[in-house]
Amino acid sequence: MTHEQIDAALVRRLIEEQFPDWRSLVVRPVEIDGWDNRTFHLGDDLTVRLPSGPGYASQVDKEIRILPTVAAGVSLPVPEIVGIGAPSADYPFSWTVRRWIDGTPARDVAGLDRDRFALDIARFLHELWGIEPEGGPPAGEHSAGRGGPLRQWDEEVHATLGVLGDRVDAGRARELWDDALHATDDHEQRWFHGDVAVGNLLTRHGRLSAVIDFGCAGVGDPACDLVIAWTLLDAAGRDAFRRAIGVDDAMWARASGWALWKALITVDDPLRAAESSFTLRQLLG
Repeated sequence: MTHEQIDAALVRRLIEEQFPDWRSLVVRPVEIDGWDNRTFHLGDDLTVRLPSGPGYASQVDKEIRILPTVAAGVSLPVPEIVGIGAPSADYPFSWTVRRWIDGTPARDVAGLDRDRFALDIARFLHELWGIEPEGGPPAGEHSAGRGGPLRQWDEEVHATLGVLGDRVDAGRARELWDDALHATDDHEQRWFHGDVAVGNLLTRHGRLSAVIDFGCAGVGDPACDLVIAWTLLDAAGRDAFRRAIGVDDAMWARASGWALWKALITVDDPLRAAESSFTLRQLLG
């Protein structure tokens, strides 16, 4: 099933078959959708979220299991699942119905106070890291490698640098990458979100008001959650964020490696090019 085949008509059929009490509610696409999952409004207070392919299907059962644990450990709203849909003749994966969380994605807020916003993110991450990790899903395929070792991307980073040539400072990039690879993680495993990006951070009145999309979440090395320091912030904001987050030099180095990897592999993606170019400027000068 392709991303485009998951449409409002399909969602209406699934709701009618599996949740007839909600069949009178209007189904319509959300204004800004993701790629890993398709999301639709179901009336005014609910949403339907469906994996767009087999690579994301395993995240459904994981989110069903972990979201109550996360919600109990953080002060901001996170997604709440109120219905679990089964695979059907029309759609091959499990899917969920969730309560709608009101808020504006940070990427859509003009004039966002990024420095203050970064401090809100730091508070959320400290709460997330404070949740007991025992029993949480270890980093792996379900987390798209987030929370695992950076070395898994080593070949891809060097190959991409070869393709990009003099479009980036390859010497500086290789130096930064090497430092990140050799920055040892000697901390206990912690919860990580896996995709702390401006599209997954909701705002109200310029403040962080909710965090969504825990599809890549798990337990491992949370350095991947610090990439916002380079994807959103300038040097001054990054310094403030680092003081607030209070991590050691090794985790900060690994975080820069995560930011570098993602920026390199997406700099030619029309949808990500502007953010990736910004990130590379922050990383490489």
